[in-house]
Amino acid sequence: MLYAIISTDVENSLETRLSVRPAHLERLTQLKDLGRLVLAGPHPAIDSNDPGPAGFSGSLVVAEFDSLSDAQAWADADPYVAAGVYANVIVKPFKKVLP
Repeated sequence: MLYAIISTDVENSLETRLSVRPAHLERLTQLKDLGRLVLAGPHPAIDSNDPGPAGFSGSLVVAEFDSLSDAQAWADADPYVAAGVYANVIVKPFKKVLP
């Protein structure tokens, strides 16, 4: 089943986010290589693809996992969580309708 992992950044997280980004992307690449990643990306803090120093307000990952508990465990092990980038993370089932 698909699960949405919706994360919200702490204030002023950009520097930490950038320093941990390679490890974060490595885990997403592993999901992609397994054919389980539907989409992933950050939420710019301002209305721009390149928010510059404004940074990001959070992230969204939609991926396939065997269960909600597996999705939650994956989310809990994210390097952004360990580094304190995220203030909170919500994991919930997701039903893709379109496209």
